[in-house]
Amino acid sequence: MFTLMVIGSRALCFAPEPAAKAKIESAGWLAGTWESTASGRTVTEHWMAHAAGTMLGMSRTVAQGRTVEHEFILLREDEDGGLSFIAKPSRQPEATFKLTKATSVELVFENPAHDFPQRILYTLTNPTNLVAAIEGTKNGKARRVEFKYSRTSPRS
Repeated sequence: MFTLMVIGSRALCFAPEPAAKAKIESAGWLAGTWESTASGRTVTEHWMAHAAGTMLGMSRTVAQGRTVEHEFILLREDEDGGLSFIAKPSRQPEATFKLTKATSVELVFENPAHDFPQRILYTLTNPTNLVAAIEGTKNGKARRVEFKYSRTSPRS
């Protein structure tokens, strides 16, 4: 019995901890305008500075001189103390992702029940470069799409 208790207590030590509660200020480094150009497409993502428990974001994808995609985004402090990423992409229903990781250079949001993506990640690689990624499973296959952004305007 004692052996089982010791093994059980050690297993608890290695169990994943729930994501720490984060305030909207922890995402402040995301504020500003970011741009990525690849394969004839330019994606511009703009984030307003945090205020009153929220950050508002939007993105636009331009190809061959016309807007081909857009998205409206809300980062919001929840009543439970967590953060939610609420996305409204063009031609798709709104989806909510919960913050699962926040550091001074990385934000990870997840919604395992969403079709694709199930994860949204933002990683600040240096003060002027950001990698945003969406990842998860689509049609039974793991998939990851990256957007390598450069800051085009300071925090706003």
